[in-house]
Amino acid sequence: MTTPEPTPARPSVLFVCVHNAGRSQMAAAFLTHLAGDRVEVRSAGSAPAATVNPAVVEAMAEAGIDIASETPKILTTEAVRSSDVVITMGCGDTCPVFPGKRYLDWTLPDPANQNVAAVRPIRNEIERRVRTLIKEIT
Repeated sequence: MTTPEPTPARPSVLFVCVHNAGRSQMAAAFLTHLAGDRVEVRSAGSAPAATVNPAVVEAMAEAGIDIASETPKILTTEAVRSSDVVITMGCGDTCPVFPGKRYLDWTLPDPANQNVAAVRPIRNEIERRVRTLIKEIT
């Protein structure tokens, strides 16, 4: 009788921006939508807003993804420690750094105080980057 190959652990990704109300919410939603249960997805902010940006919610709804019930979350050391890949989006040096983690910085415009027309190109670029990320980590 042969022993089955061990199942590799799912990679985990943490998306971080300042308010966790726009870019990181879109990225987490796209990764969850496109990768399903193949990837563990988290998002957080160094100074979370009270709610997700309404223009971001609308732009994601146009892409067929409902994030209306999402809420911004505070960035914790544990979230970083338990993630394989940490992707920052304009949060500067507020993200703790641990050895052995892969860190990426996605420079993207901040959708704060923007209308949905201004959010769409940001959403589209995030989707493109998430699709590339999925190919790299799965």
